[in-house]
Amino acid sequence: MIIESVFQQIEVAINTLLKIMDQLTEEDLNKRPTPNKHSIGELLEHIAVLFEADWRISNGASGEDMKRFYSGVSYPTLNSVKEGLNANYHALKNNYSKLSEDQLMSETTSYWGVTYTRYEWLLEILAHIYHHRGQLHAMLVHCLDQDPDILMFE
Repeated sequence: MIIESVFQQIEVAINTLLKIMDQLTEEDLNKRPTPNKHSIGELLEHIAVLFEADWRISNGASGEDMKRFYSGVSYPTLNSVKEGLNANYHALKNNYSKLSEDQLMSETTSYWGVTYTRYEWLLEILAHIYHHRGQLHAMLVHCLDQDPDILMFE
């Protein structure tokens, strides 16, 4: 199915994120390259929860539902970020594998009013993970002078 190629690209992003995280220390999580913006740890926590959060949004979760969801999430260590990232990815892949073609092409609307098919939501999830992976890489390279020196694409 065509979604498998999307998941293959998501896995590229995950694998490179894991390689980057392997080079970080727990102390790096508290580094905040730009005042009033996410720390490395806060960004990684967002990345770890991204698959579950975006799945919920694509299924019509309200803004209040998402606030409650985010308030219950905590990945305070590198190991917990890795575990959350992997668990949430596998749940997303499992959820998508259960969708029929009709369900994949059905439209859902986010709480802020954007309407996409479930397949388009999956493409948004792919873009979302690549965006934050690039953001993390830029923070490390340009703000903290820590170049992970890894290939970002296959």
